[in-house]
Amino acid sequence: MKFIVSSTALFSHLQAISRVINSKNSLPILDCFLMEMQDGTLTMTASDNETTLCTSIEANEFSGDGRFAVSSKTLLEALKEIPEQPLSFDINPSSLEITIQYQNGQYNLMGQNADEYPQAQNLGGNTVEVTIGADVLNVGVNRTFFATADDELRPVMNGIYFDITTEDITIVASDGHKLVRYKTYAAHGDEKAAFILPKKPANLLKNLLPKEQGDVKISFDDRNATFVLENYCMTCRLIEGRYPNYNSVIPQNNPHKATIDRTMFISALRRVSVFSSQASSLIKLSLSDNLMKISAQDIDFSTSAEETTICQYDGNPMSIGFKSSFLIDILNSMSSTNVIIELADPSRAGVIVPEEQEENEDLLMLLMPMMLND
Repeated sequence: MKFIVSSTALFSHLQAISRVINSKNSLPILDCFLMEMQDGTLTMTASDNETTLCTSIEANEFSGDGRFAVSSKTLLEALKEIPEQPLSFDINPSSLEITIQYQNGQYNLMGQNADEYPQAQNLGGNTVEVTIGADVLNVGVNRTFFATADDELRPVMNGIYFDITTEDITIVASDGHKLVRYKTYAAHGDEKAAFILPKKPANLLKNLLPKEQGDVKISFDDRNATFVLENYCMTCRLIEGRYPNYNSVIPQNNPHKATIDRTMFISALRRVSVFSSQASSLIKLSLSDNLMKISAQDIDFSTSAEETTICQYDGNPMSIGFKSSFLIDILNSMSSTNVIIELADPSRAGVIVPEEQEENEDLLMLLMPMMLND
């Protein structure tokens, strides 16, 4: 089997799928890429047994079809330093000896038997299909990913929840302290359905989607999901279990509303949070007529800081405590110029929404307060 492919095209595709491969694998074959040549198309696969990512490129020239596995680390390191040029692969099917020729030299390495490579799971009969724009899915995953949990006792919280209805798709993530609900009206399903996408495949999508265009076709059953992108196809195991009712924790009526410039607020929080207690990162927001006082103190080291900034607020004076790092994460994952902070009282969750929602979307973030000492 022989074929010729572009070195940069091959390297960029292999580098993208290599993120699936774990540093330590139970099966030695999972340290490899699976390469398959069929009718002039070279398909490359990487897997960790739960998540499988495939991509393909067209060969410039080829003779013979076949498949083999090759060490991912060796191949990536070898290709990294080669500038754009045609690479000629020659594979001996009986000994699996691989010769790669480039402009000024050649590499010789041993392949492995492709039959040992695990197959991606096929979806069952009760498959649900939904189509969503790559840009919409990219925004949804990026907005929610930071709020996923690392909780061994409640694995359902460790992923991103997709709640599909006939009118919209809602993407939710929460770790019990913060919650993000991103609703898009630009896509919907044919029936009511839901699944929980684990963190690793969500992170892979986060890296792949910015370069993708067109639509992403999502198919899923009770256990697995397949995402078909323009250049990649990913199959992954889903988190099984029932996701908590996220709508029940969102307060419906928060009478106190403060509107503030987002970037100015982030800068002030970063400056003042330096002086907060390292154990709690507690920051206090005190609201009065069109002013917000941001303060923090660390009693152990006798340090404190406060800063006053302008905002739109005409409710009763009130103070509330938040974990500064969580609040900064929430504000960083929004893109609007101004944000609205909706509060009821110091013991109830604060809701943060953009002043102007983007077209066809409804974004809401929620943060649980921390108890103030005074």
